[in-house]
Amino acid sequence: MTRYEFATKLNVCILKINNSNFDKFNQETLTTIQKLQTEFSAELATFRNHVDLLENKVAALETKQFSPQVELAGEVIFAVTGVTGGKKANSRTKPINENLVFSDRLRLSLEASFTGKDKLQIRLQGRNTPELADVTGTKMANLGFDGDDDNEVEVDELDYRFRLGKQTRVTLYALGGGLGDFVPSVNPLFSGSGDGSISTFGRENPIRRQGGGAGIGISHNFNDSLNLSLGYVSNNAANPEKGIFASPYGAIAQLTLKPSKTTALSVTYIHSYNNVNTGTGSELTNNPFNNQADAITANSFGAEGAWQINPTITLGSRVGFIHATAEDVPATPNAVISTWALLLTLRDIGKEGSFAGFVVGQPPKVTHNSFGDAFEEKDTSLHLEAFYHFKITDNLAITPGLFLITNPEHNNNNDKIYIGTVRTTFTF
Repeated sequence: MTRYEFATKLNVCILKINNSNFDKFNQETLTTIQKLQTEFSAELATFRNHVDLLENKVAALETKQFSPQVELAGEVIFAVTGVTGGKKANSRTKPINENLVFSDRLRLSLEASFTGKDKLQIRLQGRNTPELADVTGTKMANLGFDGDDDNEVEVDELDYRFRLGKQTRVTLYALGGGLGDFVPSVNPLFSGSGDGSISTFGRENPIRRQGGGAGIGISHNFNDSLNLSLGYVSNNAANPEKGIFASPYGAIAQLTLKPSKTTALSVTYIHSYNNVNTGTGSELTNNPFNNQADAITANSFGAEGAWQINPTITLGSRVGFIHATAEDVPATPNAVISTWALLLTLRDIGKEGSFAGFVVGQPPKVTHNSFGDAFEEKDTSLHLEAFYHFKITDNLAITPGLFLITNPEHNNNNDKIYIGTVRTTFTF
């Protein structure tokens, strides 16, 4: 060993002797230790100086405020998608184009922290994945990661998150916020656009899709099992002619309960203005009053649950109701829009970290409308979906998936629509 390594061990020995009873050691041992201490005095002094310097640096780091820094995170999606099903929804003459398409989506996030307990995020996005509603005639066919901006990169999300105490978190969105971003999901494996359900309908309860833009949210944990989250978003907050409260908006309140490690429940209330278009249901659910209303208020109620039967199998379910009222139409007609879904997850299938997901549900449907019987939907569409998220590495995953829409637009005269995609996701 080197002289410095010996001096290090000698220093430990000296410290133990100083902390012990000297009667345990004979004079010869103490004399030897004293000679070694004299001979290695230079090395011991250097060692102690290094220790003192290190202790001073540690103390400075402990008292110094967290230094702000910026980190880059990214996600790239490549997808090959195909659609088939005969004629477009509500058309007996226009066929569905059955060509395969190759599309992409790029997201780059700049993330900074100023205190170590907060996060500022600026997200850039470019994409060219088409909305399949244009091809199929119904929004029920839309993918969960779609959006076509001709791959022009732009800032699509700007948010800041910080804590008010250990149990409370505040989220501010200047751009790109949605009601679902303010509340936790009890079925999180389905909610991600890059790694969750391949369809828009499968990702989350459609009632949460009423509104987006700038907003604020607060989330408080009463304990490890109970959370209350509140949020508000405004579509045109920067428009001086409309402002924060006059433009289309949405407000959400959700109570999430986890009574055990294997079960989770949530109940949700949403109030919205001119935002009943969830982008997942029939055209009538997006416009239940035949373009006659310019002031539609809606009160929505939802519930969601998850039960982990064992480490592999998890069952989930959700239900949602939207009660919309046309405030500026004579007799103030109202409409009831309903939706539900059953979810199944099989974890660690094929490889640890991979999972299979299944969705069976009803896209939003107008079940009652005092505006007139002609504006109620008598038939029922079903959404049937299966996908497999295969995790190749920590930074690469491939998700093949297929979903079927029966009776598109809640009309049994329409042909079934099949949508298949292979989504490849790179993260860094």
